Amino acid sequence: MIVCGDDGLAHRLAAELRGVYGEQVTLVVPPSGRRVRQPVVGRARAASAALLDRVSAAVNRTGTGGAEPAANEQIVEAPEVTEAVLTEVGADRAAALALVYDDDETNIRAALTARRLNPRIRLVLRLYNRRLGHHIEELLDQTAAVASGTGPGTGGGLDASTTVLSDADTAAPALAATALVGTSKVVQTEGLVLRAVERQPPRPGEVADPGLCTLALLSATCNDPAGADGSEGSGEQGPRLLPDETAVASATGRGTVVLEQVSYSGPSLPAGLGAVPPLASLFSRRLRWSLAGLVGCVFALAVALIFVTGEHPLYATYVTLLDLFGINDPAYHASTGRQVLQLLSGLVGLLLLPVLLAAVLEALGTFRSASALRKPPRGLGGHVVLLGLGKIGTRVLTRLRELHIPVVCVESDPEARGMATARRLRVPVVLGDVTQEGVLEAAKIHRAHALLALTSADTTNLEAALYARSVRPDLRVVLRLYDDDFATAVYRTLRAAHPFALTRSRSVSHLAAPAFAGAMMGRQILGAIPVERRVLLFAEVEVAGHPQLEGRTVGQAFRAGAWRVLALNTAPPGGRRGEGESTQEEGAPASGLVWDLPSTYVLGAGDRVVLAATRRGLAELLGRRRRERAGA
Repeated sequence: MIVCGDDGLAHRLAAELRGVYGEQVTLVVPPSGRRVRQPVVGRARAASAALLDRVSAAVNRTGTGGAEPAANEQIVEAPEVTEAVLTEVGADRAAALALVYDDDETNIRAALTARRLNPRIRLVLRLYNRRLGHHIEELLDQTAAVASGTGPGTGGGLDASTTVLSDADTAAPALAATALVGTSKVVQTEGLVLRAVERQPPRPGEVADPGLCTLALLSATCNDPAGADGSEGSGEQGPRLLPDETAVASATGRGTVVLEQVSYSGPSLPAGLGAVPPLASLFSRRLRWSLAGLVGCVFALAVALIFVTGEHPLYATYVTLLDLFGINDPAYHASTGRQVLQLLSGLVGLLLLPVLLAAVLEALGTFRSASALRKPPRGLGGHVVLLGLGKIGTRVLTRLRELHIPVVCVESDPEARGMATARRLRVPVVLGDVTQEGVLEAAKIHRAHALLALTSADTTNLEAALYARSVRPDLRVVLRLYDDDFATAVYRTLRAAHPFALTRSRSVSHLAAPAFAGAMMGRQILGAIPVERRVLLFAEVEVAGHPQLEGRTVGQAFRAGAWRVLALNTAPPGGRRGEGESTQEEGAPASGLVWDLPSTYVLGAGDRVVLAATRRGLAELLGRRRRERAGA
């Protein structure tokens, strides 16, 4: 296995392949002087300085020091992935190659070179552009088929495949869902939605409600403010993935993660899109009241003219409008009442001109600002404050707007990747450095429901969370933190300082690495659900060739702590879908998935199932089959 990258995802992926799948890994990284380092932010605010000192002390106690290469890992430093570098690391005979550079063009160029060197190599690419990724998948697979002599569109026993993934797309559902009420875990891919929720620990003598099925038991220390929630090394006190019925029944004092809803969700349009703003947004409230007052004056003048002259109501209204616009003849020989009404109509006409001009200017300004950045409206509350509009923040923003969640973004770079998306979705954006006073206040943090700190710097995210906690101690906070020891220390400290507030730490590379590793092993990972600092995978697996599944019932195939069969995929195999496409036909079951499988259903060799699995459980399934193929 070869992994090429220039950031934390490459190292996390290499560790996943070594530790979970037991693979020999060659890691290609830039020279030490050119590796990407996370930016460092200066001192924290005075309001959060005490907490920051406690976090720093905790990190110093839990630090593990510098990491050394593992025995089954080889590290090669190269400024670029050229043909010579790929030949040096053995790409011509490798089983799989992952290209996880932060630049799409670099990954595509290296993938084309690798496919030419080895048509049978399995390629996994990290691309942010999903539409381009769909075309690259087809191109590289077709190239492999032609080079192997099987011809395009035929299997022919060729083991080569191309999978394009995005770390942003993989992590966005979990990051967005963590900030929402009633939804803590979500996996959504190609119209398939898996929704899981955390439930409070049952009382003594009670049995936890399993929902559709219980996916995990949370840490035994989940109610302890100083508990090591989120740690990788919690041992028996840590979360238990895919427990059996006995473990669930005896799990007093533990919260659960249950599968609450499984449904189809086709492509949805984000709220707030529209070429024409609503009528109420064209004019301010003061202007609307001014227009209403003028209309009332015209109506009163018309009624008064009816009483004075005895004319028909329509004629009286017509004459009043002529007087209003100053185009009627002067009432020299009319009665005094008629003359007074004409003067009043002229006065109202003078007042009407500036009001109409203001209405035109406001309407033009509204249409002009529809493509510009919006400011948080007055009275906004219950919204999500999103820090950072990079790759991750942009995907999370899109997810939140698809769920019609009000969002206010904070970004320091006016040319950030997600600024165009924010304008298109008409999302309010506060431009400024989050570490500066007044920026979070401008985002209405004191009335927000949750804070999502998703910048690329751990210290910036931490500082924003600490300051937000000083403003709103009960605020729901989700931090993007890369370092696991640092995340554990932050989690424990914030829980101890604010035991009644919800705090979660998430690592994008931690959430994305299992999906990339599974793709390198030749299986499609549908998504991942975080359970504290661990990950539960959802994958589609062919039953044939897996003795742990083939010929067994659904109940017999379940292995506690390893895997659980959730659904049967009855759709015809093959055929990738582009972004926004759906395979659901009218009257057909959603995505061809059957979820209500009885425990007595026997899994046949031709079946394809969707299962939830731990990383090691999925590695055991894949490793057994690969060893059998190698022996054959």
